[in-house]
Amino acid sequence: MFPERAPDVQKEGSWPLELRVLIVDDSETTRRLLRAIIGSRQWSVCGEAENGLDGVERYKDLKPDLVVIDLSLPDINGFEVAKRMSTLNHAVPLVLFTVLDVEGLAAAACRAGICQVVSKAQVWDLIRSIENAVTQCRGPQAANA
Repeated sequence: MFPERAPDVQKEGSWPLELRVLIVDDSETTRRLLRAIIGSRQWSVCGEAENGLDGVERYKDLKPDLVVIDLSLPDINGFEVAKRMSTLNHAVPLVLFTVLDVEGLAAAACRAGICQVVSKAQVWDLIRSIENAVTQCRGPQAANA
């Protein structure tokens, strides 16, 4: 269901410079890595959460353009976080960023409202997966916004 490597959908100059991203991950090291990757595209991290419930609250308050969610969180898992966020606004792309096997998670991720699943072992795919998630959830016109 999810490609092993996300296909290129970006056209030069077609992505908006402003993309506000919420990070939900209990690892400070992972959040630091995600901040660096997101910042490399001139996107911004609008907020961070160390657990799922805080992530849902920040989602409500910050109204991000995209959310990167870890599957294993200390309170509720990433699928439950995604379900709650999707219920609030299904148009916001959700990307699952996990150490677990991506292939085995595809069906459950889709049911939870997740647009893309990225293995932490394949972190180099994150930028393309973010771009693909925006295109999938918002349609092709989002690339030219």
